[in-house]
Amino acid sequence: MDWLKKKGLEYRDGVLYFANMNTIEIAENFGTPIYIISEEIVRKRYKELKNILDSEYGNNSIHFAMKANSNLSILKILESEGANFDCTSTGEIYACLKVGIPPSKIIYTGNMFTNNDFEFAVKNDILVNLDSISQLKRLAKIYDDLGKEKNTISFRINPEFGAGHHSHTITAGKTIKFGILDNQVLEAYSKAKGVGFKKFGAHIHIGSGIINAGDFEKAIDKYLIIIMKLADTLDIAFEFLDFGGGLGIPYRPEEDPLDLEFYKTIVLKKFKELVKKGNFEGTKFIIEPGRYLSAEASIILTQVNTIKDNGFKLFAGIDAGFNTLIRPTMYGAYHHIITCNKKDKDETLTYDVVGPICESGDIIGKERELSKLEEGDFLAILDTGAYGFTMSSSYNSRPRSAEILIAQGQIFKIRKAETFEDLTANQEIPKHLK
Repeated sequence: MDWLKKKGLEYRDGVLYFANMNTIEIAENFGTPIYIISEEIVRKRYKELKNILDSEYGNNSIHFAMKANSNLSILKILESEGANFDCTSTGEIYACLKVGIPPSKIIYTGNMFTNNDFEFAVKNDILVNLDSISQLKRLAKIYDDLGKEKNTISFRINPEFGAGHHSHTITAGKTIKFGILDNQVLEAYSKAKGVGFKKFGAHIHIGSGIINAGDFEKAIDKYLIIIMKLADTLDIAFEFLDFGGGLGIPYRPEEDPLDLEFYKTIVLKKFKELVKKGNFEGTKFIIEPGRYLSAEASIILTQVNTIKDNGFKLFAGIDAGFNTLIRPTMYGAYHHIITCNKKDKDETLTYDVVGPICESGDIIGKERELSKLEEGDFLAILDTGAYGFTMSSSYNSRPRSAEILIAQGQIFKIRKAETFEDLTANQEIPKHLK
């Protein structure tokens, strides 16, 4: 139960409350499936992480990896706490600018950039973190064509040591598409100086959903060796060193949370040692958490519509499918599922919790022991604030769900549910088919 309380959840008189609000009342008033976000938890996660960094090295910055959750209200909450932002697309940059986030607080770490991507970034004075040497020439030309001064440039370095909760989320290694390897780094920065860039940063990101801080160690050690070599060989003074994201959260009740003190020792203290060794005075320390700040701040409420016993397996059919939460299907990811109303009976049964999508892979939770369910019951799917809505879709022509925010005892609708009309709004039928 302590595990639930840390995520803003508790049972009161047999009813599940999230952020002090009755989940059954929310489901009945707003419909299901629906994403619910706690503003308090977002703020709390940011503050505890910032306090850890500040306790060791004051010149630091947290850039929220907004691919995890790009809702405009989340961006505003985090900006009000002092956050900066990590964008991976021009659409994410657009969202930041739309809510008034200054360009100086944004780093654009894309990959496989197009010229249109570069033009959008340069026009809006966004710092670009390059993913390949081949992109440098094109970016420099766009700066020149637009008459913009070449100030700061950064490269994403692939330290060859990766980690993550699934093979698809490991983002470092010789066979991985991201970043430049050690043998290309000197060439990259030398060419950047040659085309006129005056200030420099560097970046790594080794993977997503890392729960053991020790998994960062080999990559950090390699990264810092590369940085020292760069500084010594090319006489580069770095404006910032970005250590990426990847900070995980406990999705299972038996999992321990990421040890932030250990993370500080593995990452931040090693950075401080580098600062003492070389010409790094004034270099900013940056990290890019996404999941850590937003995942536990959200749940999905869903309704049971079908109880199916085929004589071999018991299924609980719900109205949320992998169109609502794709992580279990895409990554084999675990999301804890609990009932919104505790039954008086002690009886529990084992269910496969499955969605309505016309795919056998539409399984939100396999073999989950739950209080005996009835059609019409509500369930809560936990830890959906990262890669929940942002990876949702309208597959099977199902409109995407609404999002609501709970803040100081009030509920705010922060995204309307899509309609059937939205599904066809941008389609056109050629004249010969009319």
